[in-house]
Amino acid sequence: MARAPRLEPIIIKTGVVVVLGAVMSILDTTIVAVALRTLSHDFRVDVSTIQWVTTGYLLALAVVIPVSGWAIHRLGARTVYLTSLGLFVAGSALSGLAWSAGSLIAFRVLQGLGGGMIMPVGQSIMARTAGPQRMGQVMGIIGVPQLLGPILGPVIGGVIISNTTWRWIFFVNVPVGVLAFWLARRILPASERDREHRFDLAGFALLSPGLALVVYGLADIGSTGGLHGTTVLGSLSAGLALCAAFVWRSLRAPEPLIDLRLFRDRTFAAASTGIFLVGATLYGTMFLLPLYYQLVRGDSALVAGLMMAPQGVGAAISMRVGGLAADRRGPGTVIPLGVVVLGAGTFVYTQLGATSSYWVLAFALFVRGLGMGATMMPTVAASYYNLTHGDVPKATSATNILRQVGGSLGVAAFAVVLQTQIAHHVPAARAALATGKLPTSGPQVTALAHAFGTSFWWSFAVSVLALGPALLLPRRGLATLRAVAAAE
Repeated sequence: MARAPRLEPIIIKTGVVVVLGAVMSILDTTIVAVALRTLSHDFRVDVSTIQWVTTGYLLALAVVIPVSGWAIHRLGARTVYLTSLGLFVAGSALSGLAWSAGSLIAFRVLQGLGGGMIMPVGQSIMARTAGPQRMGQVMGIIGVPQLLGPILGPVIGGVIISNTTWRWIFFVNVPVGVLAFWLARRILPASERDREHRFDLAGFALLSPGLALVVYGLADIGSTGGLHGTTVLGSLSAGLALCAAFVWRSLRAPEPLIDLRLFRDRTFAAASTGIFLVGATLYGTMFLLPLYYQLVRGDSALVAGLMMAPQGVGAAISMRVGGLAADRRGPGTVIPLGVVVLGAGTFVYTQLGATSSYWVLAFALFVRGLGMGATMMPTVAASYYNLTHGDVPKATSATNILRQVGGSLGVAAFAVVLQTQIAHHVPAARAALATGKLPTSGPQVTALAHAFGTSFWWSFAVSVLALGPALLLPRRGLATLRAVAAAE
């Protein structure tokens, strides 16, 4: 096999800057999960209130992502990236200084407003720096935080909670953020600005609250346990209506906030669908696994976090190989294989029991990581295959929104399934679910493990669905595709 072409120093340096920023943003989607019980105790509030420490962050991420495409055009990618880092670091420092649950939630929203644009702007910078012929290699670099963040977040959070105060969950971002800001100012070149682009205020007024209401409704499903209640139904109905209005308008607007016309390209549409589904199974499964280890097996937050590590190891092994293979042989050849491996690792968890072997579960998660690494980043790279230089910022914004919304939907849907299964198999445990005071032995633990196994069937089903769009991707390497396009 021919050796991969070496990346120029400027691409590597730019990748370091982007990875530093992205790893902070993505880690904070999961690092807080293991601290919610501690935060609830310290602030003397119930779990239904303290959950907004996570939900508020996700809402802010979803709301601000659509702005990134326009901001890159108008202000320049370097300026937007520096501003995003500054907001994120400020939000992190203030979150560590929070004096109440309300103040912490507010500062997490500020943190999310900065973090929401770090990843899409970073991807856009890398795509423009490397060029389309090396997108598989480049996505293998910046995919590190995207895949490893959700896995390492619980581990780092468990270590911090076990050895120091919860405030360091947020303070740890400050030195890393300052370093990333300093490097970005020194390394990233001043990017061009296009002042002819106008901000789609009407589209923003439809999409941002629409996404926020949808994510809010989905998060509330996790609390109520079903599609009932005026808050859930009202939020979802209003959010979906606003999103539908945005789609109708965007297909007619001369310069929409998100150019949905990109989806007319079959490769982009298939890749975007795959990103949505993989995001759902990634974040949804990462919601279920720590709960299984803590509630069924009685493990600490640190042990539960460490049990997530095999997926990160598997992803790290296959990520770069998958990107290079997709460049050479075509994403439609590599990605379906990755989806099959992902599904095989997930299937093992549908057979969960109260005494399932830790070694078997760890190996299954490692296999799942191999599939994830060979799927996610090559799929992101494939979404850029047929796009022009000017379409990159718009495409980056769209794919990041789909991943975020897919992750939110996965978490909410799996939470509903889990609560329903617990209520059905362990009726006495439903009221204790919020506090984690579930049975620790006897037939009820077996029933509780069965509830988790049933919930994992949903994650497996999403993995199977992802095989459909994967089979629609091109089966020729990128060099071949470019040669055909040039001949035509």
